[in-house]
Amino acid sequence: MADAKSDRRAKRRYPLSVPVSVKSGSIEEATETRDLSTGGVFVYTNSPMQAGTELELVLVLPPEVTFTEKRWVCCQASVVRVEENSQAGNFGVAAVIKRFDVLPEI
Repeated sequence: MADAKSDRRAKRRYPLSVPVSVKSGSIEEATETRDLSTGGVFVYTNSPMQAGTELELVLVLPPEVTFTEKRWVCCQASVVRVEENSQAGNFGVAAVIKRFDVLPEI
């Protein structure tokens, strides 16, 4: 019998803490990921968000994800779930990546 809360992800998820810049409207903050894949990301923010909120994320994808070398990317994402963490005083945000662009090295 299948678990009712089975993992529906189509892409492999990597439990990596990577610095990320999160922007949504006038809100912009530097934070970190809890995990990521080429299809989605989970980040911690100090700002409450709602499902459907559009995000712009800028981060470096490590070799574990790119299978080559690290790559700077800019992602367009949409929030699918928010978890309030009252103990830490922040929010966990799960977002699906709709599009990403590889940025040139500076």
